[in-house]
Amino acid sequence: MSKNRSEGKLDTVVGPETSVKGDFRVTGSLRVDGQIEGKIEVGESFLAGPKSLLKGELYCHSAVIAGRIEGSIFAKDTVELQTGCRVLGNINCKGLVIQQDSFFEGNCSMSQGRESSGQPE
Repeated sequence: MSKNRSEGKLDTVVGPETSVKGDFRVTGSLRVDGQIEGKIEVGESFLAGPKSLLKGELYCHSAVIAGRIEGSIFAKDTVELQTGCRVLGNINCKGLVIQQDSFFEGNCSMSQGRESSGQPE
């Protein structure tokens, strides 16, 4: 993450009435409140709103999930599963936070800061 970027800045937002099919690449941060089907690559933070739906693989620096994900998550740093979220797929990350009343069905692999996680092969 670039030290010149302000924390919490969103570069791209997919609104609640938006549906996207295909691969998606964002160099900064991305918030999704709509639906995306395909592979997503995010250079910084990925935020999934409570009504969001992602079907596909996610590659990011860190992720905060409040919606539904059907696919694998590869994060270089942390993944936070917020109350009410549903994740159906595997997670590879450095740190995992699971809040009460979130749903996670899959496997989690914890990396030791390996750069290979969070980057598509």
